[in-house]
Amino acid sequence: MFEVTVEAGFSSGHYLRNYRGKCENPHGHNYKVFVTLVGAELDEAGLLLDFKLLKQVMRPVVDYLDHQMINDLKPFDEINPSAENLARYFFDNTATQLDEMTQGRVKVKDCTLYETDTSFARYYE
Repeated sequence: MFEVTVEAGFSSGHYLRNYRGKCENPHGHNYKVFVTLVGAELDEAGLLLDFKLLKQVMRPVVDYLDHQMINDLKPFDEINPSAENLARYFFDNTATQLDEMTQGRVKVKDCTLYETDTSFARYYE
């Protein structure tokens, strides 16, 4: 199996509902997200997927969240914008696009979202 990973970053605000503590108040983070792909077959150029293509797939999701109050955006107006839910959001959005783009040859292995330099959440299926 082959794996490739791309990193992207964005800055956003959020607050946690049904939480008691500092994070129930609006605050911001400089997030980093890592999307790792996996597949058994390389393309005709010897690549699992061009890094540039993966960055293009991630860009709309990053742009949607960047410099926003995440709680105001769908689906986070209904679900908590926790690091865990954000990691799953990146996973789901990336997986859907890649499945169409590669006819299932490339899958998302996991998405890791750093909320701070020392704290992250990872989502995988």
